[in-house]
Amino acid sequence: QLVESGGGLVQAGGSLTLSCAASGGTFSDYVISWLRQVPGKQPDFVARITWSGINTNYADTVKGRFTITRDHAKNTVYLQMNSLKTEDTAVYYCAASRQLPMGYSRGDYDYWGQGTQVTVSI
Repeated sequence: QLVESGGGLVQAGGSLTLSCAASGGTFSDYVISWLRQVPGKQPDFVARITWSGINTNYADTVKGRFTITRDHAKNTVYLQMNSLKTEDTAVYYCAASRQLPMGYSRGDYDYWGQGTQVTVSI
């Protein structure tokens, strides 16, 4: 099970850190991804990190502003979000997959969290 936390309301230019805690098993050998979704649209890829924590990938829209990290001891993955923009407003999900996912829908992942709302105001 994946549980996200850390969402909330923040002004543009501000920062938030999202957490994705894994329970019920170890996810140390999974690729963990962050995705986000706005109403009426499909989820968008945000960032992912491999099991080693060495390899990371980011969407162009967040590159340089967001940082994904993982703490194996805490079984938790973090998404540090800086310089937030209004267009970052969405529900953020973390998802786990044993292999690199082929797409960004729930069916492409082995586990999918319940989501946390991030709202960036002007």
